[in-house]
Amino acid sequence: MGRIPPGVMIVSELALKKCAPCERGAPALGSLEIERLLPSLEGWTVEGKGLTKTFKLKSFNKAIVLVNSVARVAEEENHHPDIYIQYNKVRFDLWTHAAGGLTENDFILAAKIDQAGAPS
Repeated sequence: MGRIPPGVMIVSELALKKCAPCERGAPALGSLEIERLLPSLEGWTVEGKGLTKTFKLKSFNKAIVLVNSVARVAEEENHHPDIYIQYNKVRFDLWTHAAGGLTENDFILAAKIDQAGAPS
């Protein structure tokens, strides 16, 4: 396998999926399922009962552009992250409230957030 040229974005399988509607009481993923899915995401960590990642951007404006891009994706997927902005840093926290923990939807949205945050 050769190196991936700079500027070429690889789309993960997760990013190609759609979030599924989730009812209260839906089962959260177990630790084995989380361990299997986590390597599919770059830079995301499990903290508490959710996924988290912080993006550091070049300016406040670029941080807001990222937040707006993610907001559009979150609306399309009907799955919404908690978003924290600190000047040029944006942190996204994901977990499925209806399940009380992580579901595949969180991993799907994380992959889509990574696409939105990829340098253009």
